Order: sequence, then structure tokens, then C-alpha cells
Amino acid sequence: MDTIRTAPGAVDLVLFADLFDAHAADIVTRLNEEDAETAAAVLAHLPLERAIDVFDRPELARAGDLLIDLPHERAGEILKGMADDRAADVLRALDDEDRSELLKRVDFDSAWPLKRLLAYPEGTAGSLMSTEFVSVPATYTVAETLRHIRDVERTRETVYAIHALDPKTRALLRVVTLRELIIGEPEQPILDLAPDREPITVRADVDREEVARLISIHDLLSVPVVNERQQMLGIVTVDDVIDAILAEGSEDVQKFGGVEGTTEPYLGTGFFSMYRKRVGWLGVLFISEMLTASAMQHFENELEKAVVLTLFIPLIMSSGGNSGSQATSLLIRALALGQLRLRDWWRVALRELPVGVALGASLGVIGMVRIAAWQGLGIFDYGPHWELIGLTVGVGLIGIVTFGSLAGSMLPFLLKRLGFDPASASAPFVATLVDVTGLIIYFSVALLILRGTLL
Repeated sequence: MDTIRTAPGAVDLVLFADLFDAHAADIVTRLNEEDAETAAAVLAHLPLERAIDVFDRPELARAGDLLIDLPHERAGEILKGMADDRAADVLRALDDEDRSELLKRVDFDSAWPLKRLLAYPEGTAGSLMSTEFVSVPATYTVAETLRHIRDVERTRETVYAIHALDPKTRALLRVVTLRELIIGEPEQPILDLAPDREPITVRADVDREEVARLISIHDLLSVPVVNERQQMLGIVTVDDVIDAILAEGSEDVQKFGGVEGTTEPYLGTGFFSMYRKRVGWLGVLFISEMLTASAMQHFENELEKAVVLTLFIPLIMSSGGNSGSQATSLLIRALALGQLRLRDWWRVALRELPVGVALGASLGVIGMVRIAAWQGLGIFDYGPHWELIGLTVGVGLIGIVTFGSLAGSMLPFLLKRLGFDPASASAPFVATLVDVTGLIIYFSVALLILRGTLL
């Protein structure tokens, strides 16, 4: 086995001998654990078909960078052999200079469909679609269609759906499944096998979430992408949708935790990249939390008179933040699945209001029982007005949890209305918002209940 020389060291292929006969998914897993130079060196020596299979896997990290690191001719062969939609995804992750450099390594016929896919905004049906689909004139018979499938099978992403086009306008007329085709008679026109209804299609600018919804409710393996004249542009397959939704889900989870979304594996993310993706939100949240200090300064006199109130500030703040985060997570998911629309905000508010009151009352009772128990058992002395302190905590929790539920449920609607991703309503952001208002509610309730006694 050869040794591959790379700067600054060398890669011994003997260490990777087992990969040459491994499944593409196993190769991807192993290469994701290696540095970029080692991964590129191994890919350079894999059989071409196996290397193409590896690059066709969405799980392969740094795919674009690895292509750049490969020899000029090798990179062009791999890019040409990849599925168009996957190749476009890889190129889209690169900067303009690297993208142009890779496109120069393939011929015009291979570069043209990639450039067309790259023209569509990320996250749309056009950016997900494959141009490698099976289509035949609507005048074809079953025998002619089967013969065509045998001729083009190796160059198509899927043959499970056959698209019957108008011979003159090339507009999509019907979609015939492979199963329907097989059971037909050889001389039977394929239009006789198609369902007597217009095929389900999407436009290229439709959001991928809408594509996923259509595929889900209609149990489709793929959905055609058409232009305004119903002419076929490509297809979006169910596996492409799953990969896209999983990637988007991962980014949403990261955003919800207060981290800039990333598709890179954790261990594959560099120090400065990790710092950059986390410092922004931390800075915003830190500045926002300064408002909490300002709120406490505003009630400085009350705190001096009733120091015992400070014991319950962490309890109050965490309860409001937790209720807000719960509501936010539920609403983000409902909006993503299409269960709610912007016009439903008032229905959500009417629903969250009594739920928030009930949740707050439940926590308030627990808090009051805890204060009474500690006072009665002699664990802690809250003073002669402990009953009023317990009532303050209980009523305060009702107001804070109710506000947290309302704020957490309305924030995703507000962000979506402003054109932002609802997932940006991160849990830390909601918690910070409720912290400030929670203190104001808590001390306002204390002023009302404890006036004339402790205050």
C-alpha cells in the first residue's frame, strides 16, 4: 500500500486499508473524524465510483473544502459524477472564488445544470430539486417507456416516477408510478395508466417546509418542480426533503439554545468559528440582563426594608423563564409544521392566558406551602408577617408565569411577522425578557400586599 505525501506530514494508506471495501456511510463516518488533509488524501486514492458515492452522502463534513484540496482532474471527475442536487449543495457552502474554481473543472454540459440550481435561494424547492428525472412524451406506450427507462436508468436519481410530458409544449400532463407501468400491457398508452387527476406540483420558489408537507400528506416519493407554464424543472425526492429538514432542525435547535446555526459537526468546528457563533448571543443576553440589575436598583428601598424578598428572586425568575421557554418551543414547532398561521395569534393568546394562570397558581400554591412548612418546622424564620410573604410569592408567581406564557407564545408570531426565523426566539432570550418583567411584577405585588407591614 502506498504512502501519500501531504504537507506537513504523510498519510499511510495502510491505516485506511479497511475503507477501500467499506460502505460509503462507514467511510464518511471515518473521514469526518480525520483532519482535512488526511481525508482528502484518502479520497484521492479511493476508486472513482466509491469516491463519488462518499461525496453524494450529505453526512460528509467539509465536502466543498475536500473537493478543493483534491487534484484538479480528480475533483472535476467527482463533481461531474455526483447527483446534481448534492453537488449544488456542496458548491453553495463555498465562497464565490472556490465555487467558480470548482465549476471550471467540469465541462459546460455538467456545469450548466449546477449553475441553474445555484441560482435558486437556499431552502426553496429549486435549491433541493434534482434535474435527473425520468420523463417521456405522453404519446409513449408502456413498452417504449420501459425501453427508455433501461437506457437512462444509470443517469437518473430515481425511476419510481415517470413524468408524461406534452410532446409539443413539454408541459407536465400526468405522473405514472413504476408499479402502474409494470402492470400495464406493452402496447397500452401510458396516459391510460395514470390517475385521472392533475399531478401534485410545486414552484421552484416554494419553501422546503411546504414541499415536505405535500410529500407527507400525499405519501409521495417525489414531487415535480414546474415553472408557470407547467414545464418540468426537476423533482424533489423524499430523501432530499428529509436531509434538508434534519439540517434545518439541527440549526433551529442551536438557535433555540442561543447559538448561531451551523451544519458543521461539533468536533469539526474550529475554535474561532465556535467562538464567533456563541459570543454574539451571549453578548446580547448579557446586555439584556443588565436591565435586571436596573430593575433591582429601582426597588432598592424595598429590598432594604424586606431583605427576605430577595430569597425568592431566583425562584421567581426561573419560573417565569421556564414557562416562557415552554410556550416558545411549542409555538415554534406548531408554526414549523403548519399547524398555526400568523392570523391565529389571538387564538393562541386566549389559550395561553388561562393555561398560564393555572400553571402560575399551581406553582404559587407549592411556594406558599413551602414557606408555611419551613416556618412551621422551624427550618427558617420568615418573621411575623410570613403569611403575607407567602401570599406575595404565590400571587407573584401567578402574574409572572402568566406573563411568561403569553410572551413566550407571542414572540415567535412577532418574529415571523417581521420576516425572521421563529427559531431565533431562543430560550435564553425569552428567559432574559421574562426576568426583567418578572422582577417588576414581583415587587409590584409586594408593594400592594406588604404595604403598611414590611414596606
